[in-house]
Amino acid sequence: MDVSAFFTPPEILNAKRALCIQPHADDNEIGMGGTIAALAAKGCEIHYLTVTNGDLGCQGAPMDPAQLASLRREEAMAAGKTLGATQFHFFDLPDGSLESIPVLAGRIGELVRTIRPDVVFCPDPWARYEAHQDHIVTGKATAQAFISTALAQYPRGTQTQPWQPSAIGFYFTQEPNTVVDVSDTFEKKFAAMALHHTQLNEEMLGLYRVYFTMQAQQRAQGHDFALGEGLKVLGPLHMHCFTEAPQI
Repeated sequence: MDVSAFFTPPEILNAKRALCIQPHADDNEIGMGGTIAALAAKGCEIHYLTVTNGDLGCQGAPMDPAQLASLRREEAMAAGKTLGATQFHFFDLPDGSLESIPVLAGRIGELVRTIRPDVVFCPDPWARYEAHQDHIVTGKATAQAFISTALAQYPRGTQTQPWQPSAIGFYFTQEPNTVVDVSDTFEKKFAAMALHHTQLNEEMLGLYRVYFTMQAQQRAQGHDFALGEGLKVLGPLHMHCFTEAPQI
C-alpha cells in the first residue's frame, strides 16, 4: 500500500465548489482574497459564510449596532462579488459572542451537507497568539463539521445527505503547506478589502499593502511565480488522531 498520500496536502485548485467561512465580514478578503479570486478565475463556484453580524466592529465613531451590522453585510457581499463569490450565507450571530464549538459546528455541518463543497476554508484556530475568540471558535467548529458531515446522522436530527469535502484550508496560518499563485489576483484582494469602509481606512489599507506584499513575496520564494498566499491544507484523515498533521 502506498501511504504517501497520508503525508501530502490535498489538491485545492481543482475544486468545483468552495465554501469560504469567515467569523466577520472582511476576514476572507484579508486572509485569502487572492486565493478566492484565483479559484473563481478557474471556474470554481464560491460560497461565503459570514458567522457573526459584526455589530461591534466599528473603527470610527460609535454607530448604532443594527445599522453597523447592515452595513457590514453589504460590504461582505460587495467584497465577495469583487473576488468572484456568487452565493452568500449569514448566521447573524452577535459579534464577539461565539462560545459553543459543537453548536456552531452543527450549523456549519448542515450548510456543508446542503451546498456540498469540495473544499472549505476558515481561519486557523491553532495559530499562536490568536486572541479573538470568534476566530478560534469558528475555526474549530469548521474543523469539527469537516470531519463529521460524512456521518449519516450528523448533525443530530438532520434531513440532509452525508457529504465529505476533500480538503480544509486554514488561512491566517503560521504553518502553510500550500502556496497559491496570486500574482494575477493580488490587486483584486486589495480592491475587495477597500470595500470594507467600516473597517479599513486609507492608512490601514496602506499598511496592509506593504505587509501583504512582503508576505506574498516571501511565500513565493522557491516557486516560479512572484506572489503567493499560504494555507494549511489538510484532508479528513489528517484531522483526527493523526499525530503527524503538524508536519503535513
